[in-house]
Amino acid sequence: MKKIAFLTSGGDSPGMNAVIRAIVKSCLYHEIIPFGIYDGYQGMIEERGKVMTSMDVNNIIQIGGTILGTARSKDFLEPYYRGKAIAFLKKENVDGLIVVGGDGTFAGASVLNEEM
Repeated sequence: MKKIAFLTSGGDSPGMNAVIRAIVKSCLYHEIIPFGIYDGYQGMIEERGKVMTSMDVNNIIQIGGTILGTARSKDFLEPYYRGKAIAFLKKENVDGLIVVGGDGTFAGASVLNEEM
């Protein structure tokens, strides 16, 4: 793997920033490019993301919520928009996707996995 994308989706919760920090630090340690996607699946549809560095995640553990933002996406329920999300991941040469959230987030990831 050379590049891993990650997002936070649904309602925010304590610990999301700690997870983001752990993903970025682990990726960098293993020489994998960490790619954060803003505002969950909606951000993936709208092609909003960036390569993250250790500077992006310094001193975020104590901050509530998520530095990436989160959103519930009705668009993501439709195949057309999931196709746009998949196209974005392919355009960015993403090898893996980590989703952080609850049941709805993981249901979306499961559908995305089936369609990819």
